[in-house]
Amino acid sequence: MALPELGGAADSYAFTKDTDMRLLLTWLINAAALMALPYLMHSVTVTNIGTALVAALILGLVNTIIRPVLVVLTLPVTLVSLGLFILVINALLFWLVAHLVEGFHVAGFWSAFLAAILYSVISWALSTLLLNKDGNP
Repeated sequence: MALPELGGAADSYAFTKDTDMRLLLTWLINAAALMALPYLMHSVTVTNIGTALVAALILGLVNTIIRPVLVVLTLPVTLVSLGLFILVINALLFWLVAHLVEGFHVAGFWSAFLAAILYSVISWALSTLLLNKDGNP
């Protein structure tokens, strides 16, 4: 009895295709969450969908590259605050992206603080509704 071949080129392609689709859908979900924020908070403005797409991309990159470094550097403060300082880091990074992307504006730190929380909740809710439990669209 012959055993099926595991890990062939077709399996690798299917994994890459599913991963690419999930990444694209997650990016679109995050852009939709950004587009929803101005309707919930008047202190956040997003001029158009193109701005939301760029801001979501940069926010994802910032959260992937800069956020882990900041979390490690601020670990003592985070431990003393029982993890609440992570919310401050999220707000600062959200505010930073608003300064970097033309057409995406956040009025101040506290607006960024609340907007980052709302953005996370909206993004989580949309991801829960649109993605399967195994993470595939």
